[in-house]
Amino acid sequence: MNAPVAAPDSPVLLSRPDHREADRFTQDELNWVPALAPLPVEDLTERHYEGLTERARAQSPYFRLLVRDPEVLGARTRTDKDIFYNGDGGLPRAERELAATAVSRVNGCIFCASVHARFATRHSGRGEEIDRLLRDGVSVDLDPRWNAISAASERLTRTPSAFGAKDVRELREVGLSDDEVADLVFAAAFFNWANRLMLSLGGPEAPQEPGS
Repeated sequence: MNAPVAAPDSPVLLSRPDHREADRFTQDELNWVPALAPLPVEDLTERHYEGLTERARAQSPYFRLLVRDPEVLGARTRTDKDIFYNGDGGLPRAERELAATAVSRVNGCIFCASVHARFATRHSGRGEEIDRLLRDGVSVDLDPRWNAISAASERLTRTPSAFGAKDVRELREVGLSDDEVADLVFAAAFFNWANRLMLSLGGPEAPQEPGS
């Protein structure tokens, strides 16, 4: 693998004295403040843009931080897109997003939870129920199928090795096919990893209040 691309003279830690840390789970759009310096947009090369996969992602400080290793970011992004955007059978998009939301809620990743809660709402129309999950936790009573998806996502988050045949049977009992169970595991596993990147490299920031 090629060596990571870095700006050797860039600051290591960023200081934001005006940082307004987000302290609650929400479907609101949040900012994200990196703890390590992202690459400046003007320093991005074609190799970086290949890693970003979409040029618009250069506006995100998170992706400009990850693109210090463009090949790894490219692989990460293609995996992410295939898990969540591939509509060729398997779990409906809303329930893939529900799994990512539940994992992020358990892990305490406020930023990721906000993003995937909005997607879950958009694709399901069940925004009030998603709000309840964010507010009260993944044990909230929604409906048998969503309860089972949330419970499986929680088990995969807390102790992955404890997830087994009993959990698969419970998911089948609420109507999930084997392909849908596999998609649920993919979504939960990927976001356990993605949460750790996000939580380790920066923090969520509440939007500025109007007039502040």
